[in-house]
Amino acid sequence: MAQVPQTFDALAVRTWCGLALRALGRAREEIDAINVYPVADGDTGTNLYLTVESAVAAVEAVFAAHEVHGGSAGAGASRRGRGAAAGPSLADAVRAMAHGALIGARGNSGTILAQLLRGMAQVLAADGESAHTDERGLRLALRQAADSARRAVAHPVEGTVLSVASAAAEAATGAEGDCGTVARAAYEGARAALAATPRQLAVLERAGVVDAGGRGLVTVLAALVETLTGEAPAAGAAWTAGAQATVPHARVDDEVTDRPAGAHPYADHAQAPDGASAEAGRTEGAPQAHARAAASGREAPGACGPDDRGPAFEVIYLLEAEDAAVDRLRARLDALGDSLVVVGGDGLWNVHVHVDDAGAAVEAGVEAGRPYRIRITHFAAGDVHTTGAERPPRERTQRAVVAVVPGEGLAGLYAEAGAITVPARPGEPPASGELVEAVRRAHAREVVLLPNDAELRHTAAAAAEQARGEGVRVALIPTRSAVQGIAALAVHEPERRFDEDVVAMTSAAGATRYAEVTVAERQSWTTAGICQAGDVLGLIDGDVAVIGSDVTATAWTVLDRMLAAGGELVTLVLGDEAPAAESLAVALEARVRASFLAVDTVVYRGGRQGSLLLIGVE
Repeated sequence: MAQVPQTFDALAVRTWCGLALRALGRAREEIDAINVYPVADGDTGTNLYLTVESAVAAVEAVFAAHEVHGGSAGAGASRRGRGAAAGPSLADAVRAMAHGALIGARGNSGTILAQLLRGMAQVLAADGESAHTDERGLRLALRQAADSARRAVAHPVEGTVLSVASAAAEAATGAEGDCGTVARAAYEGARAALAATPRQLAVLERAGVVDAGGRGLVTVLAALVETLTGEAPAAGAAWTAGAQATVPHARVDDEVTDRPAGAHPYADHAQAPDGASAEAGRTEGAPQAHARAAASGREAPGACGPDDRGPAFEVIYLLEAEDAAVDRLRARLDALGDSLVVVGGDGLWNVHVHVDDAGAAVEAGVEAGRPYRIRITHFAAGDVHTTGAERPPRERTQRAVVAVVPGEGLAGLYAEAGAITVPARPGEPPASGELVEAVRRAHAREVVLLPNDAELRHTAAAAAEQARGEGVRVALIPTRSAVQGIAALAVHEPERRFDEDVVAMTSAAGATRYAEVTVAERQSWTTAGICQAGDVLGLIDGDVAVIGSDVTATAWTVLDRMLAAGGELVTLVLGDEAPAAESLAVALEARVRASFLAVDTVVYRGGRQGSLLLIGVE
């Protein structure tokens, strides 16, 4: 049998994260399939996987930094002779794990898992850390993890991952022995609590499943057992006789390894996604010109009330804010919706809430501090809060739209139209893996993919090909700007034949000329001549057409050239960086009305979209 640690050190953290990632990868589809609470949107397994993937990347980065400086305690180092290695400390590793999970947390369960890991880190990385590497430290860490996660949830519910975490901590507290013994006790306690979740939460009993988040935590704890003992826990049912009789179809088998018992290899470490989430935010008044786009979105659950339906949107963002501001934010968001979880500390927080007014949730974050990596997900028509669900709605929707969108304002507009959004932050284009995950999250038989950027053509094509290999019918519309995507969404009709819908959306996008106004970062040769750093640039269909010094004058010149070829509708998307945005919009609207009487103008707020102004002419 391979040598295994008798203490919980940095290398144990690295191995645990890697094993947990592999185990969640194998269990992802099963966990997704039993996800019925708090919203039956079938993504808990995926969210947990992505959360741990981010933690793995952070831990690997810490080890890589030490290897670069010649002090690695990496995979080839002995687990004995701890004083001989100069790798990262336990504190370094657990802080990286917690931070990685925090910034990469997805969904309700992923956010809670991030807080569980942060709670452990608070104990294991405390001053005098050498006292926390033994079984006593692990017991305290598991207790702190469960308590801090429960405090992070606005309204804790029993029969969820919180119950499973509390049971694990309780079992660990009473365990005598080394770290492996404590971990095994926690795992067994969690399994027993998981088996009991259907008796605690009626919706689980009706659906014939255990809690999906709790199932994921059991998988993570099984990986901890394997890390500390070298042996994966034996798979098997964790039901009591009563629970099995009540919920005959639920599964809690824990296939956490495909290695022989006793093996203790280092896990394969996957790369974290380039972006943690899709940004979205509030849009101001969707205009009549694009009302069809908003109307074509999937019907959302209504507000909580007599019909027991839940809010329409899931809102997640990272937030830089002081503790006092976060306390006020919790109260504000609690009044707006449900499933509120706020995790983190030391100035950085991850906020998760389900609301009907996604813009108000983002605005509350703006009032509290600086929100970023904003992600808004529109729940499908079949996704309801499980107070009203009679079964896990695993049937795929027929069709969905996945769009890459710059800026939280446009992302909010796209989300209101029913699209699944992926962020395109300045300098951080999404990877193909993010697009594939968005397609999976859409959970549809047919998906229309809008890359909204010419440079993302190959990335989007790779994602579409991978999704097709998973059985999803994907059509890639080569939109080169977010304004072309708006035009495509405006004619999207989910009820008509897929091919007809794709042709109509493609035609609408192709008939929309696009432009942007931005600022030159450095001196450069362009198709309009030489520009200097700080010059205002007007690009039409991707090429620099105007070089100016004034934003309004440059924007008008661009509009004049575009409308000279005809047009019926002008779309203006103002970025946060645009100077005097209100007056700019008013001036441009007035010029269009005065010079082109038959042309309508609509204005949106794009947020941090990377350019001062986006322009579309249809």
